[in-house]
Amino acid sequence: MRILVTGGAGFIGSAIVDALTGSGHEVRSLDALVPQAHGPEAAARQSDPRLTIGDVRDRDLLRRLLAGVDAVCHQAASVGHGLDPSDAPMFVTNNDLGTAVLLAEMYAAGIRRLVLASSMVVYGEGRYRCTTHGIVRPGPRRDTDIAAGRFEPPCPRCDAALTWEHVTEDAPLDPRSTYAATKVAQEHLAAAWARQCDGEVWAMRYHNVYGPRMPRDTPYAGVASIFRSSLAAGNAPRVMEDGHQTRDFVHVHDVAEANVRALTAPAPDGGFAAVNVCSGTPHTVGDFAQALSDAVGGPDPVVIGGARAADVRHVVASPDRAADLLGFRARVDFADGVTAFATDAQRTTATALS
Repeated sequence: MRILVTGGAGFIGSAIVDALTGSGHEVRSLDALVPQAHGPEAAARQSDPRLTIGDVRDRDLLRRLLAGVDAVCHQAASVGHGLDPSDAPMFVTNNDLGTAVLLAEMYAAGIRRLVLASSMVVYGEGRYRCTTHGIVRPGPRRDTDIAAGRFEPPCPRCDAALTWEHVTEDAPLDPRSTYAATKVAQEHLAAAWARQCDGEVWAMRYHNVYGPRMPRDTPYAGVASIFRSSLAAGNAPRVMEDGHQTRDFVHVHDVAEANVRALTAPAPDGGFAAVNVCSGTPHTVGDFAQALSDAVGGPDPVVIGGARAADVRHVVASPDRAADLLGFRARVDFADGVTAFATDAQRTTATALS
């Protein structure tokens, strides 16, 4: 197959490009090489013959790149929680307008297969059960509770303690940040496109991805990158809340494999399907920080309390739908993956150099 990968020089996109090439596919890559994600290493990637430097919103450029393409793997996006509401135009134009332009040009080119990078953030909080009221959706956590060290979300009906469960793809969408809202919008745009033109869309809901080429020292970074940067500077990882918030960490090589499978899988029922790209195995943020510290012989993590705006408490996913529909299960063991990540090459962003 001939495949266009947008965001193909990025953290996840470059792993997908390598996996596709290794599987015998012909790959075209498009990336804007924005400084916050690429930094000085961008110059080295400009010599990649598969890469075209440009913006996914450039319709003329897309028309040239889409000629003769069989499918598109859309990874280009602005990612992260953001700093404050002033980031909203950046997220919306890059993520939603960019997706809309891409879909329009795919339609014009007669291309009907899309694999879309979505995210766990579309769920907001994960899945919770109350012993009295069954499955419930907790509301946003209260600042007063976080300040008092009460991090577990209570039942919205009786205020009792909740038990988290693996979240499945049929969970309600509940975005709690600007970035999350744009990922939901991307899914809806892609689903509408599939219905209108008999297209095929796999929306890949990535959970906490880590691994080589992850950008470091950027205000949009996730905890894996933040902890790694702290240890590289000789400092203890600083873990927010009480360290017991639960996540689903998945290695970027597994994420790349999931995308390769989606690009070549039978069409999803109804033309659109969302799948969790995850390990299905829970680990706390404190677990990750400790494992990373142990791998480099660094200082033990320090728990500092508090919480970042839009952080949620527990999100661990069910891997069953991806296994059933794509034959995909994550293979990289948590301990092995974190140990490798401790010395994996990372990307120094322009933010880190300023």
